[in-house]
Amino acid sequence: MISERLAKQLKFVREVDQMKNIFRQSYILDKSRKENDAEHSWHFALMVFLLDEYAKETVDVLKVIKMVLIHDIVEIDAGDTYCYDVEGNKDKLEREIKAADRIFNILPDDQALEIRQLWDEFEAQESPEAKYAAGLDRLQPLMLNYYGDGISWKEHKVTYEQVIERNKHIGDGAPELWEFAMWMIDDAVEKGWLLP
Repeated sequence: MISERLAKQLKFVREVDQMKNIFRQSYILDKSRKENDAEHSWHFALMVFLLDEYAKETVDVLKVIKMVLIHDIVEIDAGDTYCYDVEGNKDKLEREIKAADRIFNILPDDQALEIRQLWDEFEAQESPEAKYAAGLDRLQPLMLNYYGDGISWKEHKVTYEQVIERNKHIGDGAPELWEFAMWMIDDAVEKGWLLP
């Protein structure tokens, strides 16, 4: 028989497999389908250690990777709320907190606490790690949109101002990456992918 601790850990592992079925608004680069949360988290985690030299402050890369891997788990219950959906964002935090309470507590108490603290830190965006993570969380879909010829932006009639407002936090964690993001945003307007 397995221990109660291992049983809880394995139950959590099974639960988070559902992230593969949570589809986002960003398309994968070949534009054949939308990206799922698991793919987003993996891609984002890879970016964390590849681009850490651009972090505004020195960060604990392992801690950031942990944040990245758990940041969207709440969407199993709360769903993915499109970042430009004004109505959907009104109760997003409430839905996500309720989901965090249920899902993280599947784990043994010590791990549930660790993951909840990481998730809360990510959401607060105050520590160097959280600022860097939040910036890359914005940059990853921005890149998918840009290198996918603005497919999601065009589909939702997204404006320049909306993209700037949503993504300006990239500079809080990685100023040089914000310069790159601004180049993509400006070029997307020039190409007609974003409404001016």
